[in-house]
Amino acid sequence: MPNETKPGPPTSPEKTGLKTLLQNRRRLGTVAAFAFALLLAWHVVNGRNGLTSWQKKRIENKALATEIDQLTQENARLSQHVDRLKSDPGAIEHEARERLHYARPNEIIYALPASQNSTQSPTHSK
Repeated sequence: MPNETKPGPPTSPEKTGLKTLLQNRRRLGTVAAFAFALLLAWHVVNGRNGLTSWQKKRIENKALATEIDQLTQENARLSQHVDRLKSDPGAIEHEARERLHYARPNEIIYALPASQNSTQSPTHSK
């Protein structure tokens, strides 16, 4: 009884070869599909327009948007300054005095040397 074989339909070598060929094709197809899926996933992450490239472009976009906001604010500030210089005589006089060192008639301008903050005061010890 230990070495009993069940009688069944006789199998020809052609049928068993075909069966193994089909099983091998299925395995090869599965391996090929899995390899293709891995390659596609790698390309999605690291490809020319992949996730890493997208993240870099997103960071660059945020930096450029911040720079544009800063430049827009500076532009608005300078436009207001220009408008004041065009219409406000006090602003014109202020700029002439500050930048060009203009003075009114009979005014004397005293130029003081630049102050140094490194001067030390004497310390008193008891």
